[in-house]
Amino acid sequence: MNDTLFQKAVPLLERLEQAGYEAYFVGGCVRDYYLGRSISDIDIATSALPEEVKEIFPNTVDVGIEHGTVLVLHNGEGYEVTTFRAESDYKDFRRPEKVVFIRSLYEDLKRRDFTMNAMAMDRTGRVVDPFNGKEAIRHRQIVTVGKAEERFSEDALRMMRAARFASQLGFDLEDGVFTAICRNAGLMQHIAVERKRNEFEKLISGRFRKKGLKLLLETGLYIYLPGLESNKKELEKMLTIVCTSLTLQQMWLLIAVLVSGDKPVEFLKAWKLPSKTIKYLLSGLTWMKKRRETPWTQWDVYDAGLSVAVDVEKVHSVLYQDEDMTEQIQTLYENLPIKHRKELSVNGHDLCMWFQKKPGPWLRACLEEIEKAVLDQKTKNEKEKIKEWLKRCNRL
Repeated sequence: MNDTLFQKAVPLLERLEQAGYEAYFVGGCVRDYYLGRSISDIDIATSALPEEVKEIFPNTVDVGIEHGTVLVLHNGEGYEVTTFRAESDYKDFRRPEKVVFIRSLYEDLKRRDFTMNAMAMDRTGRVVDPFNGKEAIRHRQIVTVGKAEERFSEDALRMMRAARFASQLGFDLEDGVFTAICRNAGLMQHIAVERKRNEFEKLISGRFRKKGLKLLLETGLYIYLPGLESNKKELEKMLTIVCTSLTLQQMWLLIAVLVSGDKPVEFLKAWKLPSKTIKYLLSGLTWMKKRRETPWTQWDVYDAGLSVAVDVEKVHSVLYQDEDMTEQIQTLYENLPIKHRKELSVNGHDLCMWFQKKPGPWLRACLEEIEKAVLDQKTKNEKEKIKEWLKRCNRL
């Protein structure tokens, strides 16, 4: 075991063991280490109860203590340390009735979703793999721990997680897992939109996102995702588009273009996206229509903003298999005399003084006129030059 993140966390395992408890790295970090993927965070499982963990480590935060998780602060880093646990019968196909703390690693791993996520690794790098997660990884398969129908009836979101892992890893679903999802897709109606969105965003950001999208279609999961239930043909079209290079935001824009129709606000709100994101995507949709009709001008790039213009261009180029004009957009933007109205050398107060008039609708119209004159380089962005231009145009 030579990964730096693990090495930094080894002292926590050592201290737990010195205190008489078991401690292991678990879950996604072990899976990704075995796969040779980059590891972003470390999860630790232990036989120590939350109160016992807090006695061992001086600096802790109760981030999810009711579920057995304590955040341990060590050398400037935070590590989630969770007590081995078993979960009772699930309610509403999404959460357990109660969590029971236990001392058995096997029983803790047994409650997990997929075999590749049910591996543990000790401080020396020895892997504990009671459910053959390594074998599933070797065969590039997503296999549930135990019966797939039981795992999905416990938490229906696990079906979306299966599709998401297929998108991220390029793995196939084991036959029994695929069949179980087809049979139980309807349970997704019990899952909160926010949880669905979290998995969906990871899916459409995955390296093998087409595989994930195809699974949503083949299993019927798409029917239970906001605004997608009656858009099978549009989703199938996504499978023909080379969209792997698109960012998450660009993927949302692409999806909105294909499926939102004349009700984009309703579609985006149904996903409970942040209002800032909705506003951004609505602007992108407006510019997508204009981009379809005419190429970018300097004024367009200024008006849209660089971020929106680039996102629109990327989506336009993959959707219509058109030339990607991103470099030209960058050049247009870099050559702008100003990047925002706030950069104008004059403001409303100046204009009121010059025109000897009170603020009113005329003020905004005049500022827009000056703004366009500066962008068209009819005048320099200097207060006196702008005043001279206004006089030449008989505005003053």
